[in-house]
Amino acid sequence: MVHSRLDSRQLLTKLRDTLAEDGDGQQRLDHITQLVAQGVGTEVCSVYLRRDRQTLELCATEGLKQESVHVTRLRYGEGLVGRVAKEAQPINAQNATVERGFRYMPETGEELYTSFLGVPVQRLGEVLGVLVIQSRDQRSYTEDEVYALEVVAMVLAEMKELGAFVAEGEAMTPPHQRPIMFTGASAQEGAARGAVVLHDPKIVITNPVADDPEAEKERLNEAMDSLRISVNDLLKTSRSDTDVEQLEVMETYRMFANSKGWRARLEASIDRGLAAEVAVEKEQSATRARMARVPDPYLRERLHDLDDLSNRLLRILTGQGRSMGDELPDRPVLVARNIGPAELLEYGKKLRGIVLEQGSVGSHAAIIARAWAIPMVIHAEDITREALNGDPILVDGDQGIAHLRPDDNVATAFNDKIAMANQALERFSEIRDKPAVSKDGTRINLLMNAGLLADLPSLEGSGAEGVGLFRTELQFLVRNEMPKRTDLAQQYGRVFEAAKGKPITFRTLDIGSDKVVPFLKPEDEPNPALGWRAIRISLDKPGIMRMQLEAILRAAKGRPVNIMFPFVAQFDEFKDAKAILEKTVENELRLGHVIPSDIKVGAMLETPSLAFAPNQFFEMADFISIGGNDLKQFFFAADRENERVRRRYDTLNVSFLTFLEQICERCFEFDTPVSFCGEDAGRPLEAMCFAAIGLRTLSMRPASIGPVKDRLRSVNLAEAKEAIKEACLSGDQSVRDRMRKWYADHVADD
Repeated sequence: MVHSRLDSRQLLTKLRDTLAEDGDGQQRLDHITQLVAQGVGTEVCSVYLRRDRQTLELCATEGLKQESVHVTRLRYGEGLVGRVAKEAQPINAQNATVERGFRYMPETGEELYTSFLGVPVQRLGEVLGVLVIQSRDQRSYTEDEVYALEVVAMVLAEMKELGAFVAEGEAMTPPHQRPIMFTGASAQEGAARGAVVLHDPKIVITNPVADDPEAEKERLNEAMDSLRISVNDLLKTSRSDTDVEQLEVMETYRMFANSKGWRARLEASIDRGLAAEVAVEKEQSATRARMARVPDPYLRERLHDLDDLSNRLLRILTGQGRSMGDELPDRPVLVARNIGPAELLEYGKKLRGIVLEQGSVGSHAAIIARAWAIPMVIHAEDITREALNGDPILVDGDQGIAHLRPDDNVATAFNDKIAMANQALERFSEIRDKPAVSKDGTRINLLMNAGLLADLPSLEGSGAEGVGLFRTELQFLVRNEMPKRTDLAQQYGRVFEAAKGKPITFRTLDIGSDKVVPFLKPEDEPNPALGWRAIRISLDKPGIMRMQLEAILRAAKGRPVNIMFPFVAQFDEFKDAKAILEKTVENELRLGHVIPSDIKVGAMLETPSLAFAPNQFFEMADFISIGGNDLKQFFFAADRENERVRRRYDTLNVSFLTFLEQICERCFEFDTPVSFCGEDAGRPLEAMCFAAIGLRTLSMRPASIGPVKDRLRSVNLAEAKEAIKEACLSGDQSVRDRMRKWYADHVADD
């Protein structure tokens, strides 16, 4: 058989013409398979489109049995077609039957055809389908033919995005219109409804085919010149205040922007018939596919640089993209792949919800969302590919679910949930200024956690009696350079002013692990949560600790202050940190500065080892705060960023609750005040159990204080303690179910 050389530019022109034809999407797709088969000189051309996130459906074919269309379906990874979709890589097989993963589909009649070439139909790394050609004779398709077919597949992806293949059936539904539910994980509880705001909006390309390749290459050259200038400017502004390692990263970034190989690949795609924007997207899709397969974090980061440059180039070519100054819609819900703290702070508290494809419960963005009580869902896979700006969206932070373009039934049920939550808020506001005193007269001190000056207005509105944890690291995380002592002192001073005399506990710098500051060289650690972080960094770099302590002492202006050291694992660390504080106070007095009228020094108990510290530790510490989030992950050896394991371990597990009770007993023995700080303190059932075992101070996000206070005021803690004892003796792993039932039987209906 004589094979014709594929003229992709001529074929693309014909494909574009099909967009102007009358008829539905099925007719267009049928015509396209005929054109491709004829253009390649092969007996079979088939198009499989994504039916859902894991299934492909045969939607059109030239050469296979027509009765198999919309009948044959494959899961990602199943058969050669499924492998192409899963791996986002072409498969070129001279004899398909001997290829790994081959699956014979008798309903298609494909047994007549031996050779196989499948390429992914993808846009920006998202596989939308698979384009396949097959022949009777054994042939290995040339690199030139594979590349040309990839160019055709790229245009098919753009046409699908534009809605050119709309017809009956799941696989050919209009894009960005049907309701979709995304199941992720909760990073912040609560419910919100609103309109989507995409952090990285989609680039819309209305004409994917180049009429004049030379003109397209000229457009590309002008855009790349603009890109290089912007990157050079960025490098110039970075030279004065950036360390050597960051400059090396920026130089690598500039190297990519000047890459002749990158430009050559883009121009080759334009010569094949693609518009400049689609050529960039084609290369970007290949980059994202490589990123997914590269295990080395350094190489993955460099590929991410190239991905970011592609985004910049697309914005220059199209003039599309969002500026941070753009006005947000009513009830905005941010949807993004991921987001850093500085970018999130720019959006501000006006956001009603946040949905991320990536992220973690301990990320900087999650910390800010919790501080602002903004419902947040993470790990919502593929939502940025499905959502459009302005789409209606419901965020269920309690369940870790987002409903995009919800139907009426879902929206009605969700509105009822929000209405019930609002009724509860009204009830909580009635007890805002009342103390958290249980039925049997036990008073519990409820404090709030904060990390931003913007959090402090919540101090009065929430009914909190003070700030049990002020996270000082957020001022470091949002900067590209070490903050100055005077700037920190001014910021901390505003915190004191906003607190209006209520007590504040400043936690010294807690960085490392997942909290990486740009101006400190990151350590390549296999398990950073157990590595160089928090007090360990501060003791190794005492200059940073002294500078921060000086800022806190000066900001107090004679007012009392509590200072707490994070992640203390042994007594010597606390002694050394306290010695640095004492020397700093002496130096401040020598300089003639006013020092606080009272300084209490405490530690966060976040490692089991500190619970067994020598008695001298409990005698020396003015207070101890149990850091529940870290303590639980180390107690159960379960990474709190790992969704596969973290939910297996319950705070109300008998062993963990018993451990907390033992910590309380050691603190009581030495009359050392002890509190519980963390997400679990803000959950009413957990808070009730903590108070019952002896904890008298709980620190939580502001929005949790009302529900927790309401629960504590409704129970007899002595009776709750007896119920916990009985539950511990039952043999159950956790007391949760029994205590929930106890509350429902003895309190809820009172």
